[in-house]
Amino acid sequence: MSRVNLLGLLPSELEDLAVELGASRYRGRQLATWIYRKSVFDLEAMTDLPKDFRQELAERAVVEVPELEREMPSADGSRKLVFALNGASRISSVLMPDDERITLCVSTQVGCGFACGFCLTGVMGLERNLTAGEIVSQVLVSNRLLEKESRRVTHIVFMGMGEPLANYAAVVKALRILTDAKLGVAYPPRRITVSTVGLVPGIDKLGREDLKVNLAISLHATTDEVRSRLMPVNRSFDLAALLAAVKRYPLASRQRVFFEYVMLEDVNDALDDAQRLVRLLRGVKAKVNLIPFNDWEGARFRRPPLARILAFQSVLLDAGITTTVRWSKGEDIGAACGQLREPLAVASASDS
Repeated sequence: MSRVNLLGLLPSELEDLAVELGASRYRGRQLATWIYRKSVFDLEAMTDLPKDFRQELAERAVVEVPELEREMPSADGSRKLVFALNGASRISSVLMPDDERITLCVSTQVGCGFACGFCLTGVMGLERNLTAGEIVSQVLVSNRLLEKESRRVTHIVFMGMGEPLANYAAVVKALRILTDAKLGVAYPPRRITVSTVGLVPGIDKLGREDLKVNLAISLHATTDEVRSRLMPVNRSFDLAALLAAVKRYPLASRQRVFFEYVMLEDVNDALDDAQRLVRLLRGVKAKVNLIPFNDWEGARFRRPPLARILAFQSVLLDAGITTTVRWSKGEDIGAACGQLREPLAVASASDS
């Protein structure tokens, strides 16, 4: 019988397991505290649990954490973390410091099945979904790493490898663990952002979960013709359907929807595009992040000149839309927006 991975179980599920093993629900709450609050993964180190309970637990369960295989520092202070999963799969997370703020970009799938033309991850195709435990592990391991520097991840963005809403059940379970203020990792929902290529049913479902996390939309075009060319998902959920779903998404009084817009020279960077974007976002509490394209080998796009990017931004600002130019961190280590791709196996030193 395969042992269950405790990392990835909701605190209530840990309580249920404790009862199943003949202990009290209190023991399950202790387990949740050790794993999610203290980031302790060794059952023997959970010293306030009775020894016989620990022994019985070890027969039925394990705390399995992906191995942090490589840590790649960037000249700009960001770090790419490469995790080895069971088998040969690899995923990446990116730590991005900005003064007191440290944002972690987490992955939700190995690869991605949506084949956006400007994104290297899409070239991989989809290998598999991550489990809730593998998603939460990226946060816990990152915090253990930062602990040595007396720091902690402050914000989490689901913008790494994969489409979060295509791995809906695991992502929502991970969000519940990360935002559980009593027995989970205790992140405020306003510090977590879930990005999507525009899966309308998933946006509606997420809005009904009462999780209150931020929503980010990978938009990248202002006409269906261009967006369908860049993002095949637009053929299933066009701009009208997507914007209607965004307007249905419940927002707190100070909350906004983020729109990610990768700027591609002579594709989506004209002033006409900026004016269309203003019209598209009418009636939406929006913030736009303009992302100058980050190059990768084999890409067929180019980054627009700075003057063109700033002119585009000016149109949005003049219309009263909060708009920032987001220069991606980690471009020199293949960790910038749209650059994440990990091989199935990492070559040994003798192979290089």
